[in-house]
Amino acid sequence: MDIKRAKQEIEDTVKAYLAKDPLGEYAIPAIRQRPILLMGPPGIGKTQVMEQVARECGVALVAYTITHHTRQSAVGLPFIRQRHYGGKDVSVTEYTMSEIIASVYAKMEATGLKEGILFIDEINCVSETLAPTMLQFLQCKTFGNQAVPAGWVIVAAGNPPEYNKSVRDFDIVTLDRVRRMDLEPDLGVWKEYARSVHIHSAILSYLELHPQNFYQINADVDGTQFVTARGWEDLSNLLDTYEKLGLKADEELIRQYIQHQKIAEDFAAYLDLYYKYQDDYGVEDILAGNVKAAVFARLLRAPFDERLSLVSLLLAGLDARFAASRQADGVADACYAFLRQAKSAFATLPDDLPDGPVTLFGQMVADYDAETQKQRAAGQLSRDQLNIRLRAHAALRTWDSELRHAKAEGTNEAFDLLRTQFSSLADAQETAQQTASDALEAAFDFMEQAFEDSQEMVVFVTELTLSPGAHAFITENGCERYFKYNKDLLLDHRKAALQRELAAEQQRNGGV
Repeated sequence: MDIKRAKQEIEDTVKAYLAKDPLGEYAIPAIRQRPILLMGPPGIGKTQVMEQVARECGVALVAYTITHHTRQSAVGLPFIRQRHYGGKDVSVTEYTMSEIIASVYAKMEATGLKEGILFIDEINCVSETLAPTMLQFLQCKTFGNQAVPAGWVIVAAGNPPEYNKSVRDFDIVTLDRVRRMDLEPDLGVWKEYARSVHIHSAILSYLELHPQNFYQINADVDGTQFVTARGWEDLSNLLDTYEKLGLKADEELIRQYIQHQKIAEDFAAYLDLYYKYQDDYGVEDILAGNVKAAVFARLLRAPFDERLSLVSLLLAGLDARFAASRQADGVADACYAFLRQAKSAFATLPDDLPDGPVTLFGQMVADYDAETQKQRAAGQLSRDQLNIRLRAHAALRTWDSELRHAKAEGTNEAFDLLRTQFSSLADAQETAQQTASDALEAAFDFMEQAFEDSQEMVVFVTELTLSPGAHAFITENGCERYFKYNKDLLLDHRKAALQRELAAEQQRNGGV
């Protein structure tokens, strides 16, 4: 099973386990809510999937790597309690609350979310003393004498024995009480995720050319060498930050993330060329509509991987502009909604209340920040959503400062000042949209001159379709040439499909 299918099944399971009957009871009793057991190679993306599922289902997430725990922290510490049985006082051993169970309650208090997912990673790699506790946890949903709270779905994850020498097998009794999902790496599925989280374009371009290098774990006389989805994503984050700081990632650094010597060497060489193509072809000039005359002549001699790299660089430049426009839209929308709330709130203020609008607006801005931090702590905001809320809060703080400095008298004067502040935000939104649209038109101008209807144009249009940011921007703002090429591309695919169907029919009929 690929990670996308697993994510969907986990989402469906969370919804089913948390569904309630007309009496308010969980439709599936807790004792029948089988924990999910994810088994798959390391670095495939199990933890990221759990974060996405929790955010999309609107529930809390408590995640633990169980190998960090001892039996005492998982079960609780023993203590003696006095009991009275049959007319006699006796000493009975009980246990304090498990650290893990306590963390669930702490998460509920911190986020206000009463339902969630308890995710236990590396569950089959625990020490011998903790193994019985993990079996009890999966079978009975308890740690020691403490049960997992109602409304919390259990998901556990582990690695198959070929990837970890310390793995322990589960017995049939335990396996008969869980829902086991066996995961396998899939580049196509990962690329969907990679586009949505803006994995570095050089990595996506490289893996397009070398798909076999996406995920490997090899053991030989020199030891274990590996490259994983996690490694590519972490390297992507580093490359983005290095570029902003003007730093260069060399092969030695890349090998710290891609721990497979040949693949690390190959990608390091490709990355050097990728940056060289960016300068040689003048990607920013192309997107500004100023193509160097020598570019077209060079492309005639360039191998396919170089041409594909150039297409990837153009797409990366467009994606950055689409993201800036989308972010400007998000900030403007958030501030506009806030402005409408402020207008309604101002209408409730007494006319003779001194500094009423200023005080009220300042409190609303503080409340907005508090809500952002609450959602952030609960894991309910994606990276893009958090970025938009933080930028919106920065704008609102500026408005608050301007409002206080102007010493506006009365709600009408205060609101007029706020509306003036919003107009500059709307101007920035329009500028970002126009910049992205102009770059997209310039990119199509170049692609038509350089590649016409070749395979490079197919790649370019396909990636625009598959990229969430590009697709959203074009859907909202339009681009005639994109729709034309995309329509032609769909027709070509349909023709190819019909030709395959016809060939298959002829073969079934004996070649007639």
